[in-house]
Amino acid sequence: MAAAETSGVPERSQRAAPAGAVPFDFSRPPAIEGFSPSPRVKEETFKEKFMRKTKANPFVPVGCLTTVGVLVYGLCAFQQGKTRRSQLLMRGRILAQGFTVVAIIGGVFATALKSKE
Repeated sequence: MAAAETSGVPERSQRAAPAGAVPFDFSRPPAIEGFSPSPRVKEETFKEKFMRKTKANPFVPVGCLTTVGVLVYGLCAFQQGKTRRSQLLMRGRILAQGFTVVAIIGGVFATALKSKE
């Protein structure tokens, strides 16, 4: 039995936290060494954030609105029985979606390059 206790694996000493003890105060953020957070002056509203993002990358909202417009027009054409026009508009919707995705990716790259400078 003595051989089983001295198997070469050191036992870990487990410290039990006192009953009811909390490791840190949840009402305040944790103190991180070497990090000093700057307090926010004011929370940004949805409208302010939308306007800021639109000014930074104006092609994304244009692409989204174009996609929705072509989609609605294509669905109306489909409902009226104009299948040829409906098919062309659905293809146009795919192009508008592609434009929107390219605008998003371009905006991400532009933001990344701007932050490096």
